[in-house]
Amino acid sequence: MKFISATYNQYNSIDITTFDNMILRIDCNKAEDGLKTTPNSQCALNALAIDNPVEYARLALAGELQAWVDAEDCLDVW
Repeated sequence: MKFISATYNQYNSIDITTFDNMILRIDCNKAEDGLKTTPNSQCALNALAIDNPVEYARLALAGELQAWVDAEDCLDVW
């Protein structure tokens, strides 16, 4: 699935438009439910959703949010 655009909205969700003329909505609360985060990685995750919603959507749909969060936590150690 290829995205045309993705935007973060006031309801803490991301609206995605695809080349197939589909409109999807990702609820960030549900996408992040069960993730193990630290305060720093949660802040980075929030910034990702707002500043780069296409990447957030890609990670969420691929089931890779936890791996991204873990990588962010590793960066904080150094």
